[in-house]
Amino acid sequence: MFDLILSGGTVIDGSGSPRAMADVAVSADRIAAVGKLAGAAAHQAIDCTGRVVAPGFIDVHNHSDGWMLVNKHQTWKTSQGFTTEVLMADGISYAPVTSDNWRQWLYYLCSLNGLTLSSYSGWQSLDDYMTLLDRRNVQNAATHVPYANVRALACGFGQTVPPDDFQMRQIRNEITRGMEAGAVGLSTGLDYIEQHHATIDELVNACTAIAPFGGLYVTHVRYKLGLLPALHEAIEIGRRAGVKVHISHLKGSTEQEVQEVLALLDKARRDVDLSFDVYPYQRGSTMLNFLLPYEVWADGPLGVLRHLDRPEIRARFRAGLDALAVPLEQITIAWCNAAAGDALEGMNLADFVSDYGRPVEEALIDLLIDSNLATLMVVGPYDKDYLVEPLIQHDLAILGSDGIYFPGGHIHPRAFGSAGRWLGPLVRDRKVQSLEQAVHKASGKSAARFGLTDRGVIRQGAFADLIVFDPASVSDRATYYQPQQESIGVETVIVNGQPIVAEGHPLDLSVGQLPGRRLRACHARE
Repeated sequence: MFDLILSGGTVIDGSGSPRAMADVAVSADRIAAVGKLAGAAAHQAIDCTGRVVAPGFIDVHNHSDGWMLVNKHQTWKTSQGFTTEVLMADGISYAPVTSDNWRQWLYYLCSLNGLTLSSYSGWQSLDDYMTLLDRRNVQNAATHVPYANVRALACGFGQTVPPDDFQMRQIRNEITRGMEAGAVGLSTGLDYIEQHHATIDELVNACTAIAPFGGLYVTHVRYKLGLLPALHEAIEIGRRAGVKVHISHLKGSTEQEVQEVLALLDKARRDVDLSFDVYPYQRGSTMLNFLLPYEVWADGPLGVLRHLDRPEIRARFRAGLDALAVPLEQITIAWCNAAAGDALEGMNLADFVSDYGRPVEEALIDLLIDSNLATLMVVGPYDKDYLVEPLIQHDLAILGSDGIYFPGGHIHPRAFGSAGRWLGPLVRDRKVQSLEQAVHKASGKSAARFGLTDRGVIRQGAFADLIVFDPASVSDRATYYQPQQESIGVETVIVNGQPIVAEGHPLDLSVGQLPGRRLRACHARE
């Protein structure tokens, strides 16, 4: 007798193969059978007539690191069908840390994740942190090794010169330690702290630690260098280190740039194993402190505020603002930790500066001081589908939400809407790609690329991470004006054989019942 049968649905198995009518049976945490199972006995049956049965989606780029620790069910993610989160993107996260620097990281990440200093329970290693998530959340979690954390362990904060031989050996050892703990690869965010001074030689050296594991080099490229030069740098690192390269949240600002990017990747893939993730929006989101001159980070995040009164820092900050490609009218305050932050959310920076009545550099630095550096932005002109869709259609693409959540915040709608928009408006309405391709790029292709064995596919023996959705109604509802609206159309979500969403509603599961597991990568050739 099976534990569960999903009967009468259209199975899209995550491999990219054509859909087929089939039943799916589950026993314990695995898929026990796929096919015509009429008459088979099960403790529970779900009628999936008129619905699609698909593998649970894998979000390969997100900022759920802290939220998964303090919120056992991210309903804004499971309502989209995400059953697995790959954490610690952009080279910055909560581990590895030491007893001396953990406060620096929790303080810095306040505007990306949900942890306060009181959340810290003594973890240090990557293994420590991931153990805290194992079976204590409804979703599965895998992780990268975040490079800034590793570099800070070896070099401290603010080192502008390349690591010496001793430091580089420590960096490689720490990356190896993370890979042995099951990390999918090494993540970098070369516009963020402790990484912006990293040279190509340094990063090639660091990547030699992931090469024996077949790990991915996953990079938020050095956008401040310019997109095409930054992509050339990432490709060069992969080529010299002999590792696979994955580009995070890829996009272009013009049709010409998008075509140049895709042409570059198509040429480079002959020599380097490449992929990228993309979310179905043009606007981005990041921290306001991202715009500060790099030298303010010399003493670590806790030392930044004392630099912000320096006239030369304010002058450099003003020069950087004047050189921004995006006008302040197109940068919106998404969440703000200041006392009056709620009133500012949804306001663009031009209006904020005008209301504040001081020069732009003073107004924004004062906002950073008031909020303890913790102000989140939504950035860029409103969406232009013709810039996003060519990337989504490309065969190197997979889905990543890059979602940043704050309760009540005027956040980017990608946190609530990425997969719903992927399946509904893009596939059903605009025919950007087939439903089979869309599911593949959100599940099986993601699992294979990130080394998550027996995930992302519907086949006998694979783990039972499954979703059931209505292809006629599945859609996003989140907008830039009302971003905290959950997607619709995903009716059932199952993680490791256990339902966590039924009839479109999250189930009330006690801590002892939580099915999400810590996943360890096992990289095999795709």
